[in-house]
Amino acid sequence: MSANEEIVRLEHVKVVHTARTGTLFRRDTVTAVNDVSLTVRRGETIGIVGESGCGKSTLARVMVGLQAPTEGSVYFRGTDIRRRSAAVAKTYGKSVSVIFQDPATALNPRMTVHDVLSDPLNVHGIGSKSQREARVFELLNLVGLPASAAEVVPGQISGGQRQRVAIARALALEPDIIVADEPTSALDVSVRAQILNLLSDVKTRLNLGMVFISHDIQTVRYVSDRILVMYFGRIVEEGTATEVFDHPTDPYTRTLLGAAPSLLRH
Repeated sequence: MSANEEIVRLEHVKVVHTARTGTLFRRDTVTAVNDVSLTVRRGETIGIVGESGCGKSTLARVMVGLQAPTEGSVYFRGTDIRRRSAAVAKTYGKSVSVIFQDPATALNPRMTVHDVLSDPLNVHGIGSKSQREARVFELLNLVGLPASAAEVVPGQISGGQRQRVAIARALALEPDIIVADEPTSALDVSVRAQILNLLSDVKTRLNLGMVFISHDIQTVRYVSDRILVMYFGRIVEEGTATEVFDHPTDPYTRTLLGAAPSLLRH
């Protein structure tokens, strides 16, 4: 498997939502994503940054297969997934994983951590029972949690530990790409850098591709090889982290940089 293999490619993706405003027969529409094209490869971290409401979370949903584009195409290893079979959908679900913003709502509060981590393995029929059991504890070790964490439910551990569990679950099926949608914004200031370091570490160790989405351009710079700046559904700037920070070309990028909070501020 190539280190920089193309996994997901978006071409001219547009997503239009129907708003709650307007009349009964003519609803207003909102264009959340407008003509976005990008490629995600193994081994590279793409940072997508923009203010709330700019369309970045909708774009994340498109990338992980939870949202169909209104227009445009999504390719998985060169195959247009709009015409995907059940087998392709299952492979896509294993290959492209997601970490949501708030682990408190993303994890089932009634399941133990053991069951949270073993569930995707069971659903996809990975390995024997003993192999799945071993994989659970391998995942806990990978994200820096003790084996004893397997026996608790998410409400019994801290927010930072819950996000580590969410990261472990995202890694359970050995994906090619992780899409991390604001993965530190719901956490206490003191643990944000720890989670960022963990994400960077597992990405490097496992040669993952990562899409890191945030409203904080300093955080995006910390983890990203390439940065895409999003404004009202469009990509208005794209380049390496150094290029975007040292030579921004779009006025909105310069506004973001001028108002950028530090890595650990609220």
